[in-house]
Amino acid sequence: MKQGRTLQEIGTELTRQRKSRKDFLADTRNLELETTDGVSKLAVLLGNTEKQYTVGPIAHQQIASRLQIPYRYYQKMQQEFPMLLDESVNGWFRQSPERRMVRVLDHSVRAFLSDRYRRLDHLELCSAVLPVIQEMKKAEITSCDVTDAHLYLKVINRKLKEEVAVGDVVQAGFVISNSEIGLGSLRVEPLVFRLVCKNGLIVKDYAQKKYHVGRQINEQPNDAYELYSDETLAQDDKAFFMKVQDIVRSAVDETKFHLSVRKLQEAKQIPLTHNPVEAVEVLADTFQLNQNERGDVLRQLFLGKDCSRYGLINAVTAASQLSKSYERATELERIGGELLAYPVPKTLLSGQQSTKPMRNVTPDLPRLTVVK
Repeated sequence: MKQGRTLQEIGTELTRQRKSRKDFLADTRNLELETTDGVSKLAVLLGNTEKQYTVGPIAHQQIASRLQIPYRYYQKMQQEFPMLLDESVNGWFRQSPERRMVRVLDHSVRAFLSDRYRRLDHLELCSAVLPVIQEMKKAEITSCDVTDAHLYLKVINRKLKEEVAVGDVVQAGFVISNSEIGLGSLRVEPLVFRLVCKNGLIVKDYAQKKYHVGRQINEQPNDAYELYSDETLAQDDKAFFMKVQDIVRSAVDETKFHLSVRKLQEAKQIPLTHNPVEAVEVLADTFQLNQNERGDVLRQLFLGKDCSRYGLINAVTAASQLSKSYERATELERIGGELLAYPVPKTLLSGQQSTKPMRNVTPDLPRLTVVK
């Protein structure tokens, strides 16, 4: 499992972000995009005052998506014909006016969202769930980080463990993740932690989600103003986070953990239907792995010397530790969970179990680049 920051470092960063962030609710007719040398700035008109902020990459994607402008064309205009981009965006802002939430951090627009978007921020989430985690016996946060897109808290419960095979011990845990910028729901997902290699597998089944959808804020549609956390919103959030606390308390479920271990044991009996190189290529095409990730997974598969579905799952989760991005590392852990959720072949269900040992395995083979 890839290591990110310490919990103390995350607390410091989230406190800093709290002081720096701003949220606006604005009619799009009070917004104006201006692009110079490939850099776009969004002006927000607040009464007689105008505030201008640099537009971040995620906000650009959200603006393009909302205005139904293909993003590759959007980027081409930004780089090659900025005047056309500004005219297109500002024209649609006025042609089809609507209220949008504009989230700003460090003088940069980080999100362009619906006026119904519910602000469930990382600091409030940590305040709600950390005391619950501390109450759990033998539970500890083994990895955590805050990225531009998400907060992640990965928790292992040391008291709940089982063997997949002799000497191959896994422990139960869960992952809490949240996005402040509209990139997914607040999630609590089961996690299986393999002790022998410190790999984490995020189980697709049994995940629970809470969506960032709230009540529409009742204000005049042509207003643009900065949003604050009022008392009503605070009370709504308190009730919401109490539900999240209940979800976290039940996240480590012994029955569900044992079911996941059963699936891992089944995966150990399922041979790959292709040779290792072809199996990784199929995996890479299915889940859009880049060339470095393909090489890392193939290398880990050969080093593990396990030519079964279980071996491929472990190769993916081991490769996640090599990713430079914590965000991508977590996604690879989820891909491992996707593999675990694949149907069991009929031959295995009928009792015809077979495994194929990996032959002629050499450490140098995975260094070869497969060119399609």
